Amino acid sequence: MALSFDKQVRAVVTGAGGGLGRAFCLELARRGARIVAADIDLAGAQETARLVGDLGGRAHPLACDVAERAQVEALAREAEALLGGTDLLINNAGVATAGPVDGIPQKDWEWIVGINLWGVIYGCQLFVPQMRAQGGGHVINVASSAGLLCMPMMAPYNVTKAGVVALSETMCAELKPAGIGVTVLCPTFFRTKIMESSRYHGEGSTLGRVHKMMDRAKMQAPDVARYALDAAAADQLYALPHDDGAWLWRLKRLIPERFYQTLVPRNLGRFTGGKR
Repeated sequence: MALSFDKQVRAVVTGAGGGLGRAFCLELARRGARIVAADIDLAGAQETARLVGDLGGRAHPLACDVAERAQVEALAREAEALLGGTDLLINNAGVATAGPVDGIPQKDWEWIVGINLWGVIYGCQLFVPQMRAQGGGHVINVASSAGLLCMPMMAPYNVTKAGVVALSETMCAELKPAGIGVTVLCPTFFRTKIMESSRYHGEGSTLGRVHKMMDRAKMQAPDVARYALDAAAADQLYALPHDDGAWLWRLKRLIPERFYQTLVPRNLGRFTGGKR
């Protein structure tokens, strides 16, 4: 069952309290969807629901910590009760941490893996059975170009997002016969709330560079949300909205050894804030 906005789509969005998650909800409202907006910050989800209402739509705000399987299980039950099923699941909730691989505490590894990877796994485990039972659906897993390129100073973030890419690729082939489509979204930099909760270990100059790249991005959250929903409706597996990320991914696939052995080390200053 292909995703189509010609009929009213029943959508669940995690991390909906701001940033890209809020942009997804607003774009879904413009396309006539019924929405469950879930976030660990209930007030943020409620504000998103209010903004959806301003567009003439309706979103049900729910509190959910995606790192807790029991809470995602409760979200699936509530979504089914409120919407009567789920046509589109957007696993969007995420956090970031950065720093040298030997300088990031264990607790921060566990924190980011719990949200960025286990949160997506739980969502897929608990919503896919609903989609099977109703004859189809679509899942958008929000990864990052970091999951494709694995740049320095971002090991935990890279690991979690690469895991989301691998999960999505596996699901795409596995769930196709059940009429369930999968899209993995891999943007580069744009303004988002993720930096507000990020945990950084190292020089502040790197964080400043990231903020500058976010501000300079031509495609921001509303554009990324539109791109991803269009990709899902077209049943595309990979959604790479930013040209720079898509170009670098192609380059890495063409010359992987040289990419990591020569090109990345030569430009390491861009990631560390230092001169190399």
